[in-house]
Amino acid sequence: MTFPAWSIAPFVLMLAAIAIAPLVPALAHRWERPRNQLLYALALGLPVAIGVIAAGQGLLVTHAVVEYLQFIILLLTLFVVSGGIFLRGDIAATPRTNTIFLAVGGVLASFIGTTGAAMLLVRPLLNTNSERKHVAHTIVFTIFVVANCGGLLTPLGDPPLFLGMLRGVPFEWTFTLWPEWLFVNAMLLITYYALDRRLVAREAPEDVEIDRTNIVPLRLVGIPSVLCFVAVILTVAFVPSVDATILAHGHAHGMELVPWRELLMLAIAAVSYVIGDKRIRFEENAFEWAPILEVAALFVGIFLTMIPALEVLRNLAPRLPLNEITLFIFTGGLSSVLDNAPTYATFFEMASQMPGAPRVAGVPETMLVSISLGAVFCGALTYIGNGPNFMVKSVAESHGVIMPSFGGYVSRALFNLAPNLLAMLLLFIAQPWWAKALGAVLTVAMLIRAVVLARSGHHTAPYEHERAGIRAAAHGPEPDGPKHTGAIRVVDPGDDVPGGLADDGLADERPGAEGPAPAAAHAAQAGTPSDDALPAASTTASENHHTADLDPGSGVPERTA
Repeated sequence: MTFPAWSIAPFVLMLAAIAIAPLVPALAHRWERPRNQLLYALALGLPVAIGVIAAGQGLLVTHAVVEYLQFIILLLTLFVVSGGIFLRGDIAATPRTNTIFLAVGGVLASFIGTTGAAMLLVRPLLNTNSERKHVAHTIVFTIFVVANCGGLLTPLGDPPLFLGMLRGVPFEWTFTLWPEWLFVNAMLLITYYALDRRLVAREAPEDVEIDRTNIVPLRLVGIPSVLCFVAVILTVAFVPSVDATILAHGHAHGMELVPWRELLMLAIAAVSYVIGDKRIRFEENAFEWAPILEVAALFVGIFLTMIPALEVLRNLAPRLPLNEITLFIFTGGLSSVLDNAPTYATFFEMASQMPGAPRVAGVPETMLVSISLGAVFCGALTYIGNGPNFMVKSVAESHGVIMPSFGGYVSRALFNLAPNLLAMLLLFIAQPWWAKALGAVLTVAMLIRAVVLARSGHHTAPYEHERAGIRAAAHGPEPDGPKHTGAIRVVDPGDDVPGGLADDGLADERPGAEGPAPAAAHAAQAGTPSDDALPAASTTASENHHTADLDPGSGVPERTA
C-alpha cells in the first residue's frame, strides 16, 4: 500500500504541539501535565493506527507498538535504576569540571549506551552545578555529547548501530569511525568549555564563593543500584527479545514470543526500587515519576503517527540521488525527527543495492560510514531525535532548570553542533581537495570563535564585581542569600557573545521566591532604574517558568535574574 502525502499530517501536528504548546501561555500550564499530553498523543495516534489497520496494514501497527514498548521499558528501567545512584559530595562546578563530566560521559556512551550514560551522569552533573544559575547550556551539551555523539564506537552505543550488527556489520567495525567520533566530540567539548567560561564569569560572586568553598570529596553511593545498572547493560547486550519484524509478520513461535529482555529489565528495575536506599532516591536525587511519564505519553503519539511517515519515506527513498554526502544528509536530517533506527534500516537497504567496494555486510563501506554517522550524530539536532534527549530535558526541568523550548533547542543545535558536523562532513566524507580545505578553514574558524568566547569571560568577571560594588554603594547591602531569587528576566544589551554563541535561553534560573530581584526592588524604591532592572527589556516569567527564546544570532543573550 502507498500512503498519500497528507497521511503524515498527524505526525506534523504531533511535532508542532511539542514545539509550540509550551510557548503559548494559555496552553503551557495544561500541556505540562502528562495526562493531557497522553490524551493529545492518543487523539492523533489512535485514528492513524485504526486507519492503517483498516487499510490492511495491521502488521505496521504491531511493529510500532512492539518497538514502543521495547523503547519505553529500556528508558523506564534506566531511569529507575539510575535514580538509586548518587555521587555524594560537592566539587567546584568549574568549566574544567563540567567538561570532564561530559568527556567521561561521551566515552561511556559507546560502551553502556547513550541512554545509560545520560541517565547515569545527568543527576550528578545537576548536583555539582546546584550553586550555579547558568546550567541549561550544560544540559544542552550533555544531550549533544553524552546522549548522542558519544555513542558511535560500538553497536551498544546507539540502536541504529545495534541494528546494523544484527544485519551483519561486524561488532568491531564501528571502532574504525574513531576519527569522526574524536573530531566531533572534541570540537563540542572545546565549544562547551569556552561557553562555560563565559557564563561562569556571570555568576553572582557570592554563589561562586559558596561553590568553591563548600568542597566535599566525591563518593559514589547506592551500590545495589550500581550493580543493577551493570545488570541492565549486560541484559541489553546479551539477552534476546522479541523481534518486532518477525512478530509483526506472524513468524514468531514458542519462546520467540517471550520478551525475555524486557521482562528481565523490569525485574531489575523493581529490585533496584525495592532494595535501594530511599533517602538516596527521594531526598538526594529528588526522584519523581513526572519525567518518564512525560516521555511515555509523548512518544506513544510519535510512534503511532510516525507509521505513515516512515512508509512515505520508504516509497520516496529510491528516487533520491544517493552518494556518500547525500546519504549523510538524508539519514541525518530524517533521524533528527524520525526514529533513527528505521531510518538507518531504510537507507541501509537502499545502499546495499548500490555498486562499490569494499563492502561491509553487503553495503559499500563509504556509504555505510555516511549512514552510521548521520543516524548517530544528527539525533542530537532535536529533542526527539534520540530517546534520551527528551529524558535528559525532563530530568533537568524536574531539578528546576529552565530548558530551551523545542525551537530554542534546535536553534542552539544549529549554531553549536551543525558547524561541527559540516566540518566533519567536509574533512572525512567529501572527496574533492577544495572540500577538505574548506573543512579545515571552518574548523580553524570554530576554534578561533571558541578562543574569543573563552577570553571574553576574563573581562566579564571584573565587570560583575564592579557592578555589585556600585549597587552596594548606591542602595546598601543586598539581602542575605543568593542574589538571583526572583522571577524577572533581564536582557542586558552589554552582554553580547561573538560568533552566534549567545547564551539566550541557555542562561537559566532555578525557580525561587516570587517577586522582583533585589536590584530591581532597590531601583523601584529609589525611583530610578538600575542596570539589572531595565524597564524596556524586562518581562515577568510565566507560572510554568518557561522562558522565551531570542534569536541566537542576535548577539543579545537572555538571562534570568
